[in-house]
Amino acid sequence: MDGVPPVVVVEAYAELARRVLAGPARLGRTRLVAVDGPSGAGKSRFAAHLADALAALPGAARPPVVHTDDLLDGWDDQLTFWPRLDEWVLGPLRAGRDGSYRRYSWVRRCFLPRPVPVPAAPVLILEGVSAARAAVAPEVTLAAFVTAPASLRLARAVARDGPEIVPELRRWHAGERAHFAADDTATRVDLVVDGAPTLPHDEDRYYVRIR
Repeated sequence: MDGVPPVVVVEAYAELARRVLAGPARLGRTRLVAVDGPSGAGKSRFAAHLADALAALPGAARPPVVHTDDLLDGWDDQLTFWPRLDEWVLGPLRAGRDGSYRRYSWVRRCFLPRPVPVPAAPVLILEGVSAARAAVAPEVTLAAFVTAPASLRLARAVARDGPEIVPELRRWHAGERAHFAADDTATRVDLVVDGAPTLPHDEDRYYVRIR
């Protein structure tokens, strides 16, 4: 019903980590966790805490975390980077082999020569805008969509990268809005996460889920 606030609940990263490991490996031998959502929503923080929780489980290791921003060839590659991700990372893991990628330098505006290894581990966390796009859904073990108010997301990005990025950022926001609407991402994922929660909780151990 319009005007009714969403129901939110505090959940433990440790429980989510156990859920991931209990799920099926659909990308070769790897359980792919996709953390999607608009820029500045808190995706990187959520992905890092989930990786820490997975590392804390008995006999487990910290999974690799791949940020899609590291594979973009500049601002204009917002959604068209996927073939590069598939060739360098997802394709090898699908075949049971280690992957690797070259990280894009937003300062030098080129891909750096040194490869970043991505082992064929039990879990891979893929974080970034369009990480949970419909095309990869059959290979995803768990998908999350992190959200936050637009004004706060803009403020976070400006605080992180400086006011000079605002023109590009506004164009980026328009692109991601169009993508999420066409992809229907938020309704397909396994959980929607509040990236700007007001509910008191230990942010290192718990996250706030929107039901």
